[in-house]
Amino acid sequence: MMDASKYSIGYFRAPGTNNKWVTKDHIEKPPIWCSVDMRDGNQSLVIPMSLEEKLEFYKVLLEVGFKEIEVGFPAASETEYEFLRTLIDNNMIPDDVTVQVLTQCREHIIRKTFDACKGAPSAIIHFYNSVSVAQREQVFRKSKEEIKQIAIEGAKLVKKLASEYEGNFRFEYSPESFTGTEPEYALEVCNAVLDVLEPSEDNNVIINLPVTVEMSLPHIYASQVEFMSENLKYREHVTLSLHPHNDRGTGVADTELALLAGADRVEGTLFGNGERTGNVDIVTLAMNMYSHGVDPKLDFSNLPQLVEKYEKCTRMQVYERAPYAGSLVFAAFSGSHQDAIAKGMKYRTKKKIHNWSVPYIPIDPKDIGRTYDADVIRVNSQSGKGGIGYLLEQTFGYNLPPKMREHFSYLCKNISDHDHKELKPCEILEIFSEKYLNLQTEISVTDFDFMRENDTVKINITFVRDGEETEMEAEGNGTLNAINNALKTYTGREYTLQVFTQHSMQGQGSQSVAASYIGLETEDRKMHWGVGTDTDVITASTKALLSAFHNMTKGDVE
Repeated sequence: MMDASKYSIGYFRAPGTNNKWVTKDHIEKPPIWCSVDMRDGNQSLVIPMSLEEKLEFYKVLLEVGFKEIEVGFPAASETEYEFLRTLIDNNMIPDDVTVQVLTQCREHIIRKTFDACKGAPSAIIHFYNSVSVAQREQVFRKSKEEIKQIAIEGAKLVKKLASEYEGNFRFEYSPESFTGTEPEYALEVCNAVLDVLEPSEDNNVIINLPVTVEMSLPHIYASQVEFMSENLKYREHVTLSLHPHNDRGTGVADTELALLAGADRVEGTLFGNGERTGNVDIVTLAMNMYSHGVDPKLDFSNLPQLVEKYEKCTRMQVYERAPYAGSLVFAAFSGSHQDAIAKGMKYRTKKKIHNWSVPYIPIDPKDIGRTYDADVIRVNSQSGKGGIGYLLEQTFGYNLPPKMREHFSYLCKNISDHDHKELKPCEILEIFSEKYLNLQTEISVTDFDFMRENDTVKINITFVRDGEETEMEAEGNGTLNAINNALKTYTGREYTLQVFTQHSMQGQGSQSVAASYIGLETEDRKMHWGVGTDTDVITASTKALLSAFHNMTKGDVE
């Protein structure tokens, strides 16, 4: 049985009024990004990355553009220690990149951390201790003053060792479990640490406010961050950092509101991997900014490749519906959605619009290495004529008349429904070709010539059926009309040539290829379709007519 009565609010509202962030519309500039994939993300993997995998993933993070990377907890394991030494000893840390390491406020762990960092060209020593009510009472069983003293002693030791060890060091302090701590007390501890570290123009210090466990709605965290931002000592020389987890599923919202509230920096992982429900998803955060016209200063222009490398190194999988990165996030199966997207795409092209405003698609998929044909318009039994027609046009160059597009869409949907599968673009082309295009019919044309007299076209044409040739004469108000009249006389069939459209195919090499579409209507008002292609427009039209006639006499496609 579920029993909600056992749960009570475990967070603390910030004192006073801290809601200036409410009046802000959007994040105006990107934060300082710090990837913790190789530490927080790695420690949550069922099988942590090997040294080789960590080196490969480190290079991926550099390619994305991270300038701060938490590379591990070097005192925790041999692999963590060896990885950091490999980066330093092999000069693998670029001049504009800072590596970060994590350590508890315990002397032997801090000392081993500095051993691992010796000679680092630029490193952040990130030290922490837990300050929440639950941790104070249940884990450490210490008073507020005793817990604060742990932080102070840790600050004193890292400051002392930084002056003794070779390397270029900065400091970061986290009051772990910040969200379960009284804000006034968290401020007291952080200011005590800052008094030891003495931030200055040349000694910028990071104060990191971790959502170690999500406990509140995002606006509560934002108010806590604003309170800290406005009351920290040495604020002009302090970088205020965030490290949100995702226990309530609102890690992104926590971070966005906290950035509005005055934070300067974000620690997270590429796709939200981390302890329990994970860290905040940096890809989502960055792309959310991008969708508001803000350059996040991270390169996600080939997101599918980034997903592939991530999955290889971590053995994790990016969920198909994960924002921006998931394989299905731009996919439209619904017929109404497909139709709106197709019309939006055409409108944007026709009007030469720069700003992106296509219905149902929040950003241009091409910006992150996705394609319209494979990623946006997807065909199954739920799809519609607009999407299927758009896919056929964009991918293969066939621009079907509206009623034929509807006919073809039902054909594709029925096949998808019967086979219980999605239809790939190549399968759609195969269906189109098999049912409509340049069909091998029982009647063919071997020769024709025509002449125009005023508004009339006269034609001599040779039909072949079962190996027997028959010459016919006919006339009409145009070449196709004359050929059609000849076919009707030859076969004795009655129908109406109701639809005829034609266009030049794109991307067909040096010779222009014409595509012709013909719809024949019978007395029962059913339409029968055919398509013809050829470098000669009259031949293309003739092929289309014979293909449509074949479908009409064979009962048409279902």
